[in-house]
Amino acid sequence: MNIESIRLKNIKVQQNIILQKIFHLASSSSYDFIQIQHLNQTLINTAATIETICSNKQATPANLTPSSRKIYSWIKFLVDEQYLTLHLKATSCILESAKQLLNIRGQNSLQLMIAITNLAGLYQGKRSASVANIMINEGFINAPKAVLQALVESALFGKSQDNTQLIRSFASTGEYTNILLELDLIAEVVAENPQGKFYNLNELFDKVNREYFAASLAKPRLAWSQINTYRKFGHYESARDRIVMSLTLDDAKVPGFVVEFVLYHELLHKYHGTKWVQGRRMVHTKEFRVSESQFKSYKEASRWLEKLASFVH
Repeated sequence: MNIESIRLKNIKVQQNIILQKIFHLASSSSYDFIQIQHLNQTLINTAATIETICSNKQATPANLTPSSRKIYSWIKFLVDEQYLTLHLKATSCILESAKQLLNIRGQNSLQLMIAITNLAGLYQGKRSASVANIMINEGFINAPKAVLQALVESALFGKSQDNTQLIRSFASTGEYTNILLELDLIAEVVAENPQGKFYNLNELFDKVNREYFAASLAKPRLAWSQINTYRKFGHYESARDRIVMSLTLDDAKVPGFVVEFVLYHELLHKYHGTKWVQGRRMVHTKEFRVSESQFKSYKEASRWLEKLASFVH
């Protein structure tokens, strides 16, 4: 049965209401757990309403039009309270930096609006005589203060070489691309079939589990993505205990040890978990990197992935 794309008429309005609530909360000198919970409940209710609309049409959010799906994915992403907290902290930091910059330049009469969202680019800035709008990509919610300041300065007053370098450098890290891939996959229908055209993820899991985890790791859900992902080659979703491997790797030209290495890397995310250090989400810790380097073809597999990434860009 072919299901037509579902366009949600007022989803942009709903997103703007949520962005206003986030901005209002981030603007207050202090917000408490209860206020975050209220905001979280709004996000949960909005996501549930969209899911019900899709369900009533015998569809899923994957059947939404691209623009509606992008907003739904963003709302669903912020349902995770840890991401919502990071999002609020980043919004507060951006607002503070913008106020300081405008004050230094004698332009503190400008009314500010900050929005961190699922943008196509890295950032956008719009200014009129009375209002300054700053929009920043969701991938930056875990960025250090210096990167957020560089984004604010670029959005308000144009690019500089140093700021552009800082921004692009962070945008090439795993911290940034993990967020973007998570947003990509939220509404993506992943056919949970571990058997690809060339590689079977169940067989590879058994092999990697035996060789590196003494067969002690519980098997997560294993799936090939339905799209070729060019930013990364694998992703571990802890909430679903699922590893999604990029279709790019399910190719006769890609050696088995390369696919095993990506699977091993994602299994290490399951094994080591996430650490929060001073409010920042750390997934590639020192312990993680030590474990990763123990893969027997580590250097060769890493070189292969670099080569593959350069081909697909």
